[in-house]
Amino acid sequence: MSTVPFFSPRLANAGVDLHEPVRRVLASYWYVLGSEVLAFEREYAEYLKVRHCVSVANGTDAIELALRAVGVAAGDRVAVTANAGFYGSTAVLKIGAAPVYVDVDASTLTMSCDQLQRALHTYSPKAIVVTHLYGQLADIEKIIKVATDAGVPVIEDCAQAHGAKRGDRFAGSYGALGCFSFYPTKNLGALGDGGAIVTDNEEWAGRLRQLRQYGWSTKYHVAINGGCNSRLDELQAAVLRAKLPQLDAWNDERRDIARRYNAAFAHLPVRCPSSLGSDYVAHLYVIRTERRDELRQFLAQRGIAAEVHYPVADHLQTVHDGGAEANALPVTETACSTVLSLPCFPGLAREETERVVGAVLGYFDEAGHS
Repeated sequence: MSTVPFFSPRLANAGVDLHEPVRRVLASYWYVLGSEVLAFEREYAEYLKVRHCVSVANGTDAIELALRAVGVAAGDRVAVTANAGFYGSTAVLKIGAAPVYVDVDASTLTMSCDQLQRALHTYSPKAIVVTHLYGQLADIEKIIKVATDAGVPVIEDCAQAHGAKRGDRFAGSYGALGCFSFYPTKNLGALGDGGAIVTDNEEWAGRLRQLRQYGWSTKYHVAINGGCNSRLDELQAAVLRAKLPQLDAWNDERRDIARRYNAAFAHLPVRCPSSLGSDYVAHLYVIRTERRDELRQFLAQRGIAAEVHYPVADHLQTVHDGGAEANALPVTETACSTVLSLPCFPGLAREETERVVGAVLGYFDEAGHS
C-alpha cells in the first residue's frame, strides 16, 4: 500500500520551473543581497500592500530582529502564545527578554484578546507577538486596538499565514511589523531556510537592514547593537519570485482540501478548523480529539502520515525549569494534548484525501464514536 505523505515537496512544487531561477542566479555570479533579493522584497511588499520588506535568513531571526527594531531589550517582557512550537519564545529568549504566555481562543487557537488585556495589565510587556497559527488569521483587529490603547507594539508571526487576509488586508500588514518564514513546507516556501519582515515604518525598515548585517551603517562600521548575520541568499529569493504568483491558487487548493475534510468530519466527535474563508490558508489542517494518539496510530497503520503541531506547550518546556511567566493556560494545554494535523498541501490528489477521510471515519466507526 502506498503512503499518503504529510507533505510532498515534489507534488507541492509541481508546475513551477525551479531550474530557470537557479540558472539565472548561477549565471549572475552574485549570491548574497543582490538583484534577486531586491526584486523579491519589492514584489512581496507589493503583494502584501505594505511599503517595506526586509528579507532575512529564517523566520525565527525575523521575529528576533523585529523585536529588536521596536526596542525590546534584555530584561523586558514580551507577550506570546504557548501553543506555537517555541519559535516566538526562542526569539524572545535570544534577546534576553522574558516571554509572558497568554492563553488562546478555544475556537481559533490564536491569542485571546481578553487574556491579552489581563496580561497587559499584570505584566506590562514591551511588545506582543501574535501568531496566526495553522494559517488562521488571529483576531488581529481587536488585538491591535487593545495593544494601541496600551501603547504596546504588535508583531505578527505570519510564518504559517502567507496570503491570509480579511477584506483587502493581509496577514503581516496589521501590526507594527509582520514576520514570515519561507521554510520549504510553508505556503510560500523556498528550497531552504529564508524569512522576511514587512512594515510601513521607514525608520524600522532601515534599522532592520542594519540589524540583518552586523548592525553596519556602512561596510565594517557597526552602528547599532544586536546585529547579526541574517541574509536571504539570491538563490532562495529567485525561487520565491518564481513561486509567489502561484501562492493564491495554492491557498485555494489547500482550502478546498480543508472544506472536504470539514464536510466529511462534521458528524464526528472532533473539532475542525473554525473558518474556511480567506482568513484561513490551511497551512495545517488540524483537528482536535481526545483520542489523538490512538487515531494517529490507526492512520499510520493504514499508510497515512499525520503530525502533532505542537505536543508541548512553551511554558512547560524543560528550558524554563518552572520559571515561565503565565496566567492559567487551560485552552493551550488542552490543545497541545488533542491536536492532530492531517495531510493538506497543494498537489495532494483527491483519491488521497478520500483515503484520509475513509481512515478517519473508519477509526471512529470501529471505536464506536461515530
